Amino acid sequence: MSRLESAIRRLEAQRDCINWAAGRVAGKTGHILELGLGNGRTWDHLRETFPDREIYVFDRQVAAHPDCVPDDNHMFLGDITETLPRALARLGRNAILAHSDIGTGDSARNQKLAAMITPLLAPLMLPGGVVLSDQPLPLAEWTELSPPPPIQPGRYHIYSA
Repeated sequence: MSRLESAIRRLEAQRDCINWAAGRVAGKTGHILELGLGNGRTWDHLRETFPDREIYVFDRQVAAHPDCVPDDNHMFLGDITETLPRALARLGRNAILAHSDIGTGDSARNQKLAAMITPLLAPLMLPGGVVLSDQPLPLAEWTELSPPPPIQPGRYHIYSA
């Protein structure tokens, strides 16, 4: 599969998983976490899908399209291993949905980062909350769910906190 086809499938999987999660968290309270703003496309889809939810974003630096940058109150800038604990102190355990897009193309680096952030993300998640991720985020307390069709297992990862 070409890199272009892979990128298209990844973006479709992101969209389809977010849309699926919208139904899963409907009627439940809590805010949303976006780990990895990137160029802001996914954050833009989250704010359109969840117009009444607070969405907090984490990234090392802002490199997004100017129309896709959250305000300072909703942005945690810096190393995610430092900003997730700061978010817990500020927001508490109140996230009903987290979307993590931290992949770099370097499998070993991705695994290391996922292993570091998973235990930092867990205390932010409400019981029954949904975690969507481009990388496996294994945690004994979370249940891995199958992605919605037509997403192939392993393309995107879904967990129930």
